[in-house]
Amino acid sequence: MTSRAEARIAQLTQGMLRKKLYVVLSKGAASPDRIRDVLPLHLEYMLDLERQGLVFASGPLASEEGMRGDGMTILRTTSAEETRRIAAADPFVAQGLRTFEVREWTVMEGSLALKVNFSDQSVEVS
Repeated sequence: MTSRAEARIAQLTQGMLRKKLYVVLSKGAASPDRIRDVLPLHLEYMLDLERQGLVFASGPLASEEGMRGDGMTILRTTSAEETRRIAAADPFVAQGLRTFEVREWTVMEGSLALKVNFSDQSVEVS
């Protein structure tokens, strides 16, 4: 890479967020019926993590075949080890219904917009 390209990259990225988060990519390893049976425990676990402020975003992933039990969760944790510990305790994983992979993710660009309506206390995220 030329020094000119490196200088331009440095200029373009100098004000970027550079926020480190951890992504848990989970892969369904069981039938949809087994997933459905454990889903309440999984949701309770995820809601608890959200209340603790650890969940940035989470949800199922669809494929061309439809829903297969795969999912993605982005956590505000301090290390990959902490993320693995949290992912391993998910009831889906603990009961052998999902496997997972942890990836470090650096948020560089993007946007988040909130619309708060005081009259009905509603919030829209876009």
